Amino acid sequence: MATASAVTLGVLASDPATRDLIAAEGAAADVAAAPVQPRQQVISRSSTRSTIKPMTKIERVTAPAATRQAVRKAETRLWTSEALNLWSEPGEDARQVGELEPGEKVLVTGRSLAGRVEIVVDGASRWVTEGYLTEEEPVVIGGDCTNGTSVASGVSPNIVKVHEAVCAAFPEITTYGTFRGDGEHSQGLAVDIMVSGERGWEVAEFVREHYADLGVNYLIYSQKIWSVERSGEGWRGMSNRGSATANHFDHVHVTTY
Repeated sequence: MATASAVTLGVLASDPATRDLIAAEGAAADVAAAPVQPRQQVISRSSTRSTIKPMTKIERVTAPAATRQAVRKAETRLWTSEALNLWSEPGEDARQVGELEPGEKVLVTGRSLAGRVEIVVDGASRWVTEGYLTEEEPVVIGGDCTNGTSVASGVSPNIVKVHEAVCAAFPEITTYGTFRGDGEHSQGLAVDIMVSGERGWEVAEFVREHYADLGVNYLIYSQKIWSVERSGEGWRGMSNRGSATANHFDHVHVTTY
């Protein structure tokens, strides 16, 4: 039997195809017998980097370190030309955190983003709508009327603004005529500011200067008229109407839109 087995193996080994089969079976047996090694996880650095979300421009600008540096270096001061809301940051997600009155002088950092500029209020970074800060102190219209005067209820909002502005700037004027039965007065669109002489011209020029903010259509004083429609002609003369009042020597007439 031993001899037969040896002869058999010898014959088998002499055949190349048989030898290959035997080798393959042996290798398979070795693999099956070998212990299974745990598979190591391959970590891709590129995939790790791709999961880190880049900072937006607003996030970079409002980062604490960048904000502290901007506030510390702020030196320029500008005036507010309008009432402004204070925002926590630029962008649509900002929170309103206060207000500024017109005519306030504020410290600016020089940074701007998303239609807002950065200012410093009480040592903190705040943002306001751009376009409303100026190097020159603005003439603030309106304000508190301290002499107790008022205009009749039912007049146009622009008449209210004219009264508030003139009363704040010229508190000695205490008579304002609004409603009566003719023309724009009957519609609540006109007011007569009872003043004369050079002071009257100061009032007339004050209202003319701020006509856009006050919603003024035209002015009459001292037998002269100024209108928005013909503003390029300045003050124009008017025909004689027969009396000081009719010729507007004792009051400034203001018609609004």
